[in-house]
Amino acid sequence: MNAPVAKVWKAITDPAQIKVYFFGTDVHTDWKKGSPLTYTGVWEGKQYEDKGVIVDIVPEKLYHSTYYSPLSGLEDKPENYNNVIWELSEENGKTTVSLTQDNIPTEESRQHSEKNWEMVLNNMKNLIEK
Repeated sequence: MNAPVAKVWKAITDPAQIKVYFFGTDVHTDWKKGSPLTYTGVWEGKQYEDKGVIVDIVPEKLYHSTYYSPLSGLEDKPENYNNVIWELSEENGKTTVSLTQDNIPTEESRQHSEKNWEMVLNNMKNLIEK
């Protein structure tokens, strides 16, 4: 991203910015290690409340959370949660964002997830590079 890491980090952790680039999602957390995290909104006409926990957070470097969505159709138990890990590094005022998500059960789910993350990251890039 053509922006310093501080600006990218703010976009990752500022609920007002998240709502703009992340499908209108409202995020609720205190951004501390071990804290609960909820995402609420409407997706394809359905209300949702997804959730997780912040596993680790290092400002401007790392944001690791778990993630579960009832819309997945899977039971709410630990083995059905994903790890979502954002890693940031800056060089010459530009930030590299590495995003990984694990525990995706099917190839169809993986493709859907990749498509969504691509849209989210492009929306974020457009927002912070204005």
